Amino acid sequence: MNSDQINLVQSTFEDVRPIAPVAAELFYARLFALDPSLKPLFKSDMSKQGTMLMSMLGSAVKGLSDLDALAPVLRNLGARHVDYGVKDEHYVTVGTALLWTLDQGLGPKFTPEVREAWTAAYGLLADVMQFGALEVQRIKRHESEAASA
Repeated sequence: MNSDQINLVQSTFEDVRPIAPVAAELFYARLFALDPSLKPLFKSDMSKQGTMLMSMLGSAVKGLSDLDALAPVLRNLGARHVDYGVKDEHYVTVGTALLWTLDQGLGPKFTPEVREAWTAAYGLLADVMQFGALEVQRIKRHESEAASA
């Protein structure tokens, strides 16, 4: 991501912030429409889940300005998502639902340039989270092999 893309993502997220509860509701409705098998992964109240999503997304968007500080947080988040049952293919579905939600929420402000910036941002965030997931899976596999040896 370049600095222009980071600025676009950060400025357009400020436009989403006032409609955060609606955006979260749109996001999860779209996510479950795209892949109904994901619904059981969410065990808490969906309103609370939406608040957590928007808070985490806000922190991640802000953190794009300091990737060295953001990366360990994202790796940890990705590692935790392994225990929730999140798989690699789910990241694609989440990205699709996120971009659709932004399109709905931002309307004409969701220009091709903004879409490209958000696509790059989500790709970066998802890649680092998946790296964290891979790290914890590797550790668990090693522990399992050591226990059975």
